[in-house]
Amino acid sequence: MVHEWDAASYDALPLPHVEWGRRVLDRMRLVGDERVLDAGCGTGRDGAALLERWPGVELVGVDGSVQMIEQARSRLGERAELHVADLTQPLPLDEPVDAVMSVAAFHWITDHDVLFANLATAMRPGARLTSDCGGEGQLAVMGAALLEVTGDDKIGTAFKGIDETRASLERAGFEVEDVRLRRDPLVIEDPDLMERYLATVNLSAYLVALPVAEHAPFVRRVRLAMAEPVIDYVRLEIDAVRR
Repeated sequence: MVHEWDAASYDALPLPHVEWGRRVLDRMRLVGDERVLDAGCGTGRDGAALLERWPGVELVGVDGSVQMIEQARSRLGERAELHVADLTQPLPLDEPVDAVMSVAAFHWITDHDVLFANLATAMRPGARLTSDCGGEGQLAVMGAALLEVTGDDKIGTAFKGIDETRASLERAGFEVEDVRLRRDPLVIEDPDLMERYLATVNLSAYLVALPVAEHAPFVRRVRLAMAEPVIDYVRLEIDAVRR
């Protein structure tokens, strides 16, 4: 899962992730005193929103990116316990959690059997998993552009479908309440903003392998190859309970 980010640039963008996080929080069933794991916490944006709703929650955040955790620390201060950690490895938690939330993270992990089994180990029986990530069909427009520019489709991600996700959750010890796909396209008409967005959010795995001088030309080639100025997001939303 380990993927480094330009966290400051990420935080500065007008992200649809904010709405995805709100939807996750709306689906959580917290009393307000639980120990909650934010799995793939990023810059701490969703954790901060959670603490605004439920100030008594004991928040633990993990992310594979050092820069993301540093940005989360600057945002959350002492209000959260934060760790740089890989979600496919044993997590550095002193005690299990009562709930897990996750926004826009799980699609960066290719093996969801391993992911869900690892999360289940960190959860108390009866703990809830409420999450959002990229799902089957996501980024088809950009994927076609990448195929034209590089000869290959999007790398580093796994956009899962409903049936395979439900099966992975059940194998890991979850009772599945609901798994669904939600189309949520983002249209960006401004070419400069589209290129900043692509470079920061969607193409960073490509750019780390290129000299800095080639970053902007590569992103521009991808943008120009896209059939329309849309990031065609499809969200995979999960509600499940640890057996």
